[in-house]
Amino acid sequence: MDEIKMRVEHISKSFPGVKALSDIDFAVRKGTVHALCGENGAGKSTLMKIINGIYKADAGQIYIDGQPVEIRNPIQARDHGISMIAQELNYVPDLTVEENIFLGRLPVNKIGKVDWKTVRREAKKFLQEQELPYSPSQTLRTLTVSDIQMLEIIKAITNNAQIIIMDEPTSSISQKEVELLFGKIEELRANGVSIIYISHKMEELFAIADDITVIRDGSVVNTHRVTELLPKNPSKEEVEAATNVIISEMVGRKLENVYPKEDVKIGEIALEVEHFCCKNIFDDISFNVRKGEIVGFAGLVGAGRTETMRAVYGLDPHDSGTVKVNGKEVQVKNPRGSIDNGVIMLSEDRREYGLVPVRSVMENASIANLKAYFYGGRAHPAREKEEVSRYFKKMNVKTPSLETPISSLSGGNAQKVLLSRWMLCEPEVMILDEPTRGIDVGAKFEIYKLMTEIVKEDKAIIMVSSEMAELIGMCDRIYVMCQGRVTGCLSRDEFSQERIMMFATGLMDRKEKEGVS
Repeated sequence: MDEIKMRVEHISKSFPGVKALSDIDFAVRKGTVHALCGENGAGKSTLMKIINGIYKADAGQIYIDGQPVEIRNPIQARDHGISMIAQELNYVPDLTVEENIFLGRLPVNKIGKVDWKTVRREAKKFLQEQELPYSPSQTLRTLTVSDIQMLEIIKAITNNAQIIIMDEPTSSISQKEVELLFGKIEELRANGVSIIYISHKMEELFAIADDITVIRDGSVVNTHRVTELLPKNPSKEEVEAATNVIISEMVGRKLENVYPKEDVKIGEIALEVEHFCCKNIFDDISFNVRKGEIVGFAGLVGAGRTETMRAVYGLDPHDSGTVKVNGKEVQVKNPRGSIDNGVIMLSEDRREYGLVPVRSVMENASIANLKAYFYGGRAHPAREKEEVSRYFKKMNVKTPSLETPISSLSGGNAQKVLLSRWMLCEPEVMILDEPTRGIDVGAKFEIYKLMTEIVKEDKAIIMVSSEMAELIGMCDRIYVMCQGRVTGCLSRDEFSQERIMMFATGLMDRKEKEGVS
């Protein structure tokens, strides 16, 4: 008989205006990976926050090793052997790597002072074990989102937890790092550790999960043993059939076409960047995007895609190069200037550069366009409310009210609020950096449809993405970067994952220079 490590019974939770969880029953077997699926807003993160002591359930009971437990806060959760890697990365940018790893559990010596020698020694050991090239004394502000995500994973593992909750752990890490994580998961599972794994990437779930539970609208729809869904060494068709079963249960309907790409009339050049340089980061970058066009940027982690877009938008400085909007050269000094010229950017790190957590969803949506609601010497809140509501309806944002704090929304709904923010500015060019990171298949479909509607209105989109399938599915052209340089530009009839990877690794660029077809 399978040994149950943790079980929750009849868990319910309500927030003002919405019932987040309704009579949830959920069990995790010892030494297994239990995947949790559902659309954004389905209740997955709420359930995990209850297990981790961040929220208190209105009703229900948690059992660990068959014993009822009460978990009032994350410290108590840790004492019960529970560790959680949150979807929205929780870190202190100005603390060092070693301080973040041991945050909340710094070792002390006999006289009560922090034992920094132990901290430094253990941090070095953990970093070497995970093959991560960081110095323990580096501040997290100097690291990328991918780096920080890997450190959060290390932090959870080093707690010696018996139950580890991983909420979208691969949303910002490279394929090499994903393989490293999966290897660590196998090791943990072999040591009897139970893992609750939340992801919207179906291929990941079938690769590592033992059980899959689907939640929809705050209730459990079904729980599957993966061995019942898939045979050993399944065919591509069998994997697709199993994926469709899970997706149908998640969204309550079938998604016939994951990428709703349409042929749109391509117009004049909306944005042109020429010979853009920033020493040691990117070099001689030239590209353009036309009205009606979705242009993708592909590349491996560290290729310089995000750094290039931040400089084009004015978030970071650059050394040389020109930017033209609708044929007119503009001076890129700061984001405000870019917005005034009709160029906006949705950052990949919504927590650090997007959300204002202490404000409402309406304020988060309207903050970049406030001048439209202040005229004639006074504010016009009715117009603000009307326009925000219109875009929330268009984006299918799930929120109890416009006054709800954005911090209480799921990651996917928060992302849709940020997209609404930039749509309110009526931009000519939208730079979307990982726009579907941490978003479920249903919400992705809605964002893809919105992108198509945007370019139909004679606007242009640049999409930076680590998911080659969505770049191939949605883009008209794809630029590929490697080590801070553009190594290739592919038209739609040239798209293939193999070709993109050859440019992303610099192999195709070298072959073409050598005259090899």
